Amino acid sequence: MNIIFVGPPGAGKGTQAQIVSKTFKIPHISTGDMLRTEMDSGSKLGNQVKDIVTLGKLVNDDLMNQIVKERLSKSDAVSGFILDGFPRTLNQAKSLDEILKSMGKQIDRVIYVDVPERVIVERLSARRMCPKCGRNYNMITDPPKADEMCDDCHVHLITRDDDKPETVKKRYEIYRELTSPVIAYYRQKNVLFTIDGTMKMKDIEKHLIEMIKGRK
Repeated sequence: MNIIFVGPPGAGKGTQAQIVSKTFKIPHISTGDMLRTEMDSGSKLGNQVKDIVTLGKLVNDDLMNQIVKERLSKSDAVSGFILDGFPRTLNQAKSLDEILKSMGKQIDRVIYVDVPERVIVERLSARRMCPKCGRNYNMITDPPKADEMCDDCHVHLITRDDDKPETVKKRYEIYRELTSPVIAYYRQKNVLFTIDGTMKMKDIEKHLIEMIKGRK
C-alpha cells in the first residue's frame, strides 16, 4: 500500500501517519527525514542538500525528486510506504507519478487531513518552547505545571516566530495556494480520501484504518 498524507501545518499528519505506519508495517517517510538521512550519508547528493540547507534556501524540485526516488528504492519500501510532506506542489505530484511508474508502482491512497484555518491558528499559537532546554509544550493539550514556566528549567517559555498567529495564518495561505492543485489532481485520479482532522484522535485513527482498508 502506497500512501500520501496531505494537510496544513499543525493538522496532525505526522502523528496519524505514524499510527498507519505501525498498523500496516510500512515506513513513514517525511520530507525532513529524507533530507536528514541524505545529508548524514555523506553522499554527493547529500552534500548538495547540506550546502543548500546551510544557506537557508529551499531544496529545488529536481533535487527533491532525486532524494525521493533514492528513498523509495530502499528495501523497507518494497511492500509500501507513507509519504508525509511530499508532494507539496502539482509539479512534484506529477514527478512522483513518473518516479513510481519507472519502479512499477503507483499511489493507492491520498489521505487529505482537512482542518480549518481558525483551528490551525489556535493549535500552533498555543505552542511554547523552553529557551534553555528546548522542551516543547502546548498550552491547550500539554501545558506546563506552572503557567508559562518550564517544568525542568523553571524559566519563562517563549513562542517561536513560526508559531505566532500572524505567521501561522501566512503559512496556511501558502499551504492552500500550493497544495490546492495537488488535492484537485489526486481527486481527479479517484485516490483522494478526506478526513476531518478536528475529530478526536481515536476517531481519526478508526476512520483512517477503514479508509485504507477500503471500507470508506
